[in-house]
Amino acid sequence: MSSSPAVSSSATTPPIVQAQALGPLWPTMDPFLFCAHHDDAYPAGNGAFAPAVSLEDRQIGSDFSRKDGWSMYHGDTVPGFPGHPHRGFETVTLVRKGLIDHSDSLGAAARFGGGDVQWVTAGKGIVHSEMFPLLNATEPNPLELFQIWLNLPARNKLVEPHFTMLWNERIPRLVHSDAAGRATTVTVVAGAVPGAPAPLAPPPESWASQPEGDVAIWTLRMEPGAQWTLPAARGQGTRRMLYFFVGDSLRVGPQEVGQHAALELVAGQDWLLTNTGATAVECLLLQGQPIGEPVAQYGPFVMNTQAEIMQAMNDYRLTQFGGWPWPEQDPVHGTEARRFARYPGQADEERPGAAA
Repeated sequence: MSSSPAVSSSATTPPIVQAQALGPLWPTMDPFLFCAHHDDAYPAGNGAFAPAVSLEDRQIGSDFSRKDGWSMYHGDTVPGFPGHPHRGFETVTLVRKGLIDHSDSLGAAARFGGGDVQWVTAGKGIVHSEMFPLLNATEPNPLELFQIWLNLPARNKLVEPHFTMLWNERIPRLVHSDAAGRATTVTVVAGAVPGAPAPLAPPPESWASQPEGDVAIWTLRMEPGAQWTLPAARGQGTRRMLYFFVGDSLRVGPQEVGQHAALELVAGQDWLLTNTGATAVECLLLQGQPIGEPVAQYGPFVMNTQAEIMQAMNDYRLTQFGGWPWPEQDPVHGTEARRFARYPGQADEERPGAAA
């Protein structure tokens, strides 16, 4: 256990199995592979979607420096992640602030942000680009998101790729007021929450679509002093991580947590959460039944064996996973700050607010 925050306990069953300090990459547990919290204070744009400041002293093509509070990542002029392949798992992108432009080898495209969630099943192989266009040329362009990788079981490693958008306006939420009238808001990306509307359907081949998966992806916002009971997971053996990343302090059952941390919780019991600080608390919860299979990973390929990794690399060299239908590796979808999605093989665009 590394850099654990101060935690006090009582004679009751401790809810926190272990606590780890939050760094650039957050610790995860099977069935999750990866979790990153990007929070970039991008400056005004230059009218061509790029920062209106010098990029000197940055390692262009691989800039994770957070110089001046932001990074270019793998972008050359526009920040972001130009076309790159994936196989064998899923990416779930929750955007809290700012806009992302998605393009992929299926021909799908989207501009999303402000609470939207993009969910991509890579399956047998997809190439996609995620760029962060700086549309505002007179004001800063802040961007904040979670990038989560969810594994696929062996039987689904080579399913057909799938792209979907979960629009902010359609994502269900539970707003709970405690006895003192203090609110906790739970945003339900996946996995049912008692009292909230049913979650939107995850991709059909996702571990989150399998009843035995017991997958949950929730975000929580608690007003100062608010209390809410985190319900027990359904499945025996389900594991759960609560990432406390905004706020002063949080109490989980009898245990006080005084600094931001990834908290592995006992998943099979209800636990009373209490915001014990003077500011709002925010958390991300990731939960699931472990897939329990070997994991072989090489960069963007996640399979079960090294032989399958070699096959993935060879397949990508030969097929480019269907090719790249875009004229550049880092497409940007225009100057209008509108959110939309265009699905593979469709000419019409879906926009948030339209009928589901």
